[in-house]
Amino acid sequence: MDIQEKIDRLEELTFFQERLLSQLNDALASQQRQLDRLEARTAMLEKKLDDVALAYSQEAPVNALPPHYMPTSF
Repeated sequence: MDIQEKIDRLEELTFFQERLLSQLNDALASQQRQLDRLEARTAMLEKKLDDVALAYSQEAPVNALPPHYMPTSF
């Protein structure tokens, strides 16, 4: 193998490595965008859950009878 063949082979390897690196970078960027969306959605759902829990705790009387309870004596 002469010098030119070695150089050609190295250039070929470099080309494929750069292409693979670009594909990996694109995949990683896509996954990061997906992760960012999921984190935002999780935060939104946590806030909604906190709001519902707060609203429920304010509405429910502490020692109230359930609505289906019927007293036996009139």
